[in-house]
Amino acid sequence: MPKASELKRNQVVDIDGKLMVVQQIDVRSPTARGASTLYRVRFSLLPGGGKHEATYTGDDILKDVALERRTASYLYREDNLYYFMDAEDYSQYGIDASAIEGQVPFLIENMEGIMVSLVDGQAISIQLPAIVVMEIVETVPGMKAASATGRTKAAKFANGLEIQVPEYLEAGEKVKINTETGKFSSRA
Repeated sequence: MPKASELKRNQVVDIDGKLMVVQQIDVRSPTARGASTLYRVRFSLLPGGGKHEATYTGDDILKDVALERRTASYLYREDNLYYFMDAEDYSQYGIDASAIEGQVPFLIENMEGIMVSLVDGQAISIQLPAIVVMEIVETVPGMKAASATGRTKAAKFANGLEIQVPEYLEAGEKVKINTETGKFSSRA
């Protein structure tokens, strides 16, 4: 069982029988003598993504959850469920769209290298690779002399994602996108 001072981002804990994933930790050191350091933690409810905030002292103990991580690939979407296949035993996991809404724009069919987090055999969240390669399907024509400037333009991808890319890129080119920031990284 971890103390509040040992919490890390993306760690899953049990609070009042509900699974919560740590999203952000703000550490505040009071100026008064003898006062203990405070940890303001923002959680996201699993599954579903509801928000929860709490403040703890460094010695407060939280209940840890046995979390299993499995490598999987994205298969398909059916209504509000996204299905992933385990890379080792080929079992399938369905995850509700609301649990992974921030990651959905980066999913491509047959995408590999995704980490699925399981609690008691039930998939509760995914972790995408840091960089994904996608093909631009729509953008304004590229400018030949634009490589020296830092100007950008909008580009659309097959799954509906729209981001800013350098002016010199054209439709049909593959680019690397950072899944944490949602920004263009480089040409593929």
